[in-house]
Amino acid sequence: MYQAGLVLEGGGMKGVYTAGVLDLFLDKNLEFSSVYGVSAGACNMCSYISKQRGRALDVNIDYLDSKRYCSVESMLLSGDLFNVNTCYNLIPNYLNPIDNETFMAYEGKAYAVVTNLITGRPEYLRVRDSVKDIDKVRASSSLPLVSRTVRINGRPYLDGGLSDSIPIHKSIRDGNRKNVIIMTKETGYRRKQIDSGQLALIKVRYAKYPRVAQIMAERHIMYNECLDFIERKEKEGEIFVIRPQHPNDVRRIERDKARMKALYDQGYEEAEALYENLMQYLNN
Repeated sequence: MYQAGLVLEGGGMKGVYTAGVLDLFLDKNLEFSSVYGVSAGACNMCSYISKQRGRALDVNIDYLDSKRYCSVESMLLSGDLFNVNTCYNLIPNYLNPIDNETFMAYEGKAYAVVTNLITGRPEYLRVRDSVKDIDKVRASSSLPLVSRTVRINGRPYLDGGLSDSIPIHKSIRDGNRKNVIIMTKETGYRRKQIDSGQLALIKVRYAKYPRVAQIMAERHIMYNECLDFIERKEKEGEIFVIRPQHPNDVRRIERDKARMKALYDQGYEEAEALYENLMQYLNN
């Protein structure tokens, strides 16, 4: 196990790129002492720590045709575009179970990044048990407007990407001198300002939590500043980044299994091509 931080960006179904990279890591028996997962990254983190190669891809594509997985019907009936019972009960416990025994044997620290709706600040919740702590992963993956608020210990949370999309600063604060980041956006990507209509909807939906609209209005600034920091530290050799080498057609909500598999393969192959350089970075 390397004494290093592994940071997993979200990105909706673009997270299959991360799944491919992590499966290469599993094939190489590569472990990190700290893992920080955001949104889809938190979901992929679970399969990686439980050492279930291929599971993250299967979970992403096997249920795409089922209305019980992701549908407008689920959104209208429950308030969640991704059906909570299917995603956080049926799949991890019955249909494609997480190996929780292996997960709990992990000697490092795993964190799901969430956004506290009251403070508008990120929180980094330890995930020690993939069954008992599943709501932490759910909260990290709960996008505004298409998901219900998740309460943990009475506090309201949504997707961690709202407040800390790429928690590299948290990993550095935790003392990790080596950091590997898996990103889902290609080099040169910059986040645009939120659409005014969407921001208006957020102001209405989360009127009880005014900080939500504030952080959404500023999110592109925070995200792009983080990208600038990462690219600077990457050039200085202080951070190792694996990101898509070219744009892809996979959308945040995707139905095309072939596109998803192609992006997974891209992640695996690009990680494999960078593996020697990664080893030099970690061992230096």
